[in-house]
Amino acid sequence: MGVRLMVVDDHRLLAEALASALKLRGHRVLAAAAPAAGAAELVITRAPEVCLLGTAMPAEPGIFDPVVRIKRERPQVAVLVLGPVPSPRGIAAAFAAGASGYVRHDERIEGVERAIMKARAGEAAVAPQLLQGAFSELLNPAAQPDDEGQRLLQMLTPREVEVLVRVADGEDTRLIAAGMGIAPSTARTHVQRVLMKLGVGSRLEAAALAARTGLLDRAGPVARDSGSEA
Repeated sequence: MGVRLMVVDDHRLLAEALASALKLRGHRVLAAAAPAAGAAELVITRAPEVCLLGTAMPAEPGIFDPVVRIKRERPQVAVLVLGPVPSPRGIAAAFAAGASGYVRHDERIEGVERAIMKARAGEAAVAPQLLQGAFSELLNPAAQPDDEGQRLLQMLTPREVEVLVRVADGEDTRLIAAGMGIAPSTARTHVQRVLMKLGVGSRLEAAALAARTGLLDRAGPVARDSGSEA
């Protein structure tokens, strides 16, 4: 049985070509839209089973914000990120945002269709070679420059820094929310954004990266300033 899906990509020709190819294979394509800025709103409104969401720069901070919003408001929608050859951290950021998988722009239509079926079934859909690269970097991380902690710190807002410090202290979402005086859903969103910006796939990885790069040492004053402003 065909899948109800959407194709959303900045490159209209690519979106329309992919949509046409999937229609020929028996799938029901609800829309092929170009503007990334309106992608989340469109997907939330149409509520497909699977959404193929195009991206040009998977490592850019905030690039997966539409995925976060879609999963928050339509958790039943499986989102497949469609993009160029990603870095392992780019894949981790996509999954941290809630994506069900990652499909390369140059993937054959058979591979795209397999990923769609996996995503609809609730399985992770990512090519084995991309997973291998991600595992390789996790097992043999590249040496970080001395200023890496400062660079990462500059990517985070003061509130996100406070969240990171609390994550490193082992606080769960409920404790973070209580300590910061915010709703658990807001705390969860902050955590997701921190993971995405750091390019990691879990809270444990975020804490380890922060400790390894000295980010936590630099974060203390920022977190305290943030707390005094709240």
